[in-house]
Amino acid sequence: MSGTSSVAGEVFVDALPYFDQGYDAAGVREAAAALVEEETRRYRPTKNYLSYIPTPDFATFETEIMRNEFERLAARQPLELLSMKRSTQSTLLHIAKRVLLTIFFNIHPFSSNVMHLNPRCPGCTPNCFIFNLCRYELPAPSSGQKNDITAWQDCVNNSMAQLEHQAVRIENLELMAHYGTNAWKVYNDNLAFMIELAQKELQKFRKQIQDLNWQRKNDQLAGGAKLRELESNWVSLVSKNYEIERAIVQLENEVGQLKQQQGDENKENIRQDF
Repeated sequence: MSGTSSVAGEVFVDALPYFDQGYDAAGVREAAAALVEEETRRYRPTKNYLSYIPTPDFATFETEIMRNEFERLAARQPLELLSMKRSTQSTLLHIAKRVLLTIFFNIHPFSSNVMHLNPRCPGCTPNCFIFNLCRYELPAPSSGQKNDITAWQDCVNNSMAQLEHQAVRIENLELMAHYGTNAWKVYNDNLAFMIELAQKELQKFRKQIQDLNWQRKNDQLAGGAKLRELESNWVSLVSKNYEIERAIVQLENEVGQLKQQQGDENKENIRQDF
């Protein structure tokens, strides 16, 4: 039949779905689904269809920090918390000279803004807020260390580290306010360009699929018309063969009758001669 092809050396596809009729008949869909399920159950692929794809290398984009973190997770070790006391003496002296922080905290009272932007959790304790503010606190030495110079130095170092942290955040906000808008516009333009390219690629593939389906339909309709013509010729030839065979049988019967009649006449003539 036209359009016959082989898949994996054992499955032969000879259907013409654009031409064949009878798919909507009762029980046809169920029978086809049963055949598909039965073939799926016993079919075993004879080749690796993903052999052209190389083995993925998951470590290509891993950094040293990522590898260390993966090792920590694999060892089930706790996360090392960030300490605000990690500052050298020179860094702390540099921090102390920053006037920007003093101006910032004078203009923007920290406690009032935090209480306004960070309400308490409903149904929790009075000191429980939605955001954890422990890292921003500046606790004094405990009552037993009021006269310990080292404890007070640690508190000062912690406060300076907190100030530097806030200064970096302010710089980031200033950079974002200055460059963020244009950067976001560039990102949106690039994203729109990528979307346009993807849509064009999608339309191209859709057109290729549509052209392929149209070609399949035209080929199958042409093959179906040829099959219909051949089937009509086959029916006509079979009918003629049947008529010829019936005529032959009729002639053979007539010949047999004539032979029998001729034999009877010969016997009668011989009897009359004697």
